[in-house]
Amino acid sequence: MKVDLRINGVSRTADIEPRKTLLDVLRENFLLNGAHAGCEHGVCGACTVLVDGEPVRSCLMFAVQADGYEITTIEGLAPAPGELSVIQDAFCETHGLQCGYCTPGMILSAHALLQRNVTPTREEIVEAISANICRCTGYGQIIEAVQFAAERLRLANTPHPAAQAGKSVAEAK
Repeated sequence: MKVDLRINGVSRTADIEPRKTLLDVLRENFLLNGAHAGCEHGVCGACTVLVDGEPVRSCLMFAVQADGYEITTIEGLAPAPGELSVIQDAFCETHGLQCGYCTPGMILSAHALLQRNVTPTREEIVEAISANICRCTGYGQIIEAVQFAAERLRLANTPHPAAQAGKSVAEAK
């Protein structure tokens, strides 16, 4: 069966078996290996991708079900080749990763949260990542990474005082 998918902003086509999971199509057909095959039962979160901005277990979704939706993988978060998104950089800065196996799913879940809420509470962060299992960090540094990314995003979106006064930043200097 032919399937047309929009992955990381790019339309892609593949001939697949209708029973093939989105995870398998991403990894095998499009060589996007950031989503990991963990438990393959939808429990661990290692296969998390965003479908129309919401975290989804790609091991539980058939690729044909994703037709017509925007799929974002960890590879699609980077603003440009060789660069990291704010949340990816925050995970590096705070050591919010160790083995890295859960990291793509954690980052995508955190990204979805921060798209909805730039001032999440600790409890909201815990809830957002609660469906992702990490066996290395104990979650403390992951929560810290999300808090750090939220702070950076808030600061990046805060108007400069000169702009509030009707001046450009250059004029204020």
